[in-house]
Amino acid sequence: MDFTTYVADRRARLVRTAVLLGCPAVDAEDVVQAALLKCYRSWRRVARADRPDAYVHRVLVTTLSDVRARRWHGEIPTEVLPEDVEDHDPTGGIAVRRALAALSPEHREVLVLRYYADLSERDTAVALGVAAGTVKSRTARALAALAPLVEAPDAR
Repeated sequence: MDFTTYVADRRARLVRTAVLLGCPAVDAEDVVQAALLKCYRSWRRVARADRPDAYVHRVLVTTLSDVRARRWHGEIPTEVLPEDVEDHDPTGGIAVRRALAALSPEHREVLVLRYYADLSERDTAVALGVAAGTVKSRTARALAALAPLVEAPDAR
């Protein structure tokens, strides 16, 4: 698959993944753009990887980690603002974001990559740079931590 097709198919999902990983919605596009730029520079290697999606998600996770570790002062004030863009919630619901925000970063990452990005345990392990067994144990602990944060539909 060529880079343009890959981005067209997966960009929106990568943005949502970044938001669910704890990136502010206003910054998610920039983080995904930076991650995709890194992938573009070595696209032949990414395309040849056994699991290109896991590779790209690994780059996304590390890019988000890098962004969190440094402050960016590159904003340039302007008097003319761009046209209004329709507001939308890229995560599909504030309850999801609140529940995920209450989890540790490790728990949030494993749940988002496993259940939202739909990566296998093996691909999640590659994306996070950990062993598959670690993914299994983190997933179990994350689901246990998430359960009390999510209101069951019958409890209403």
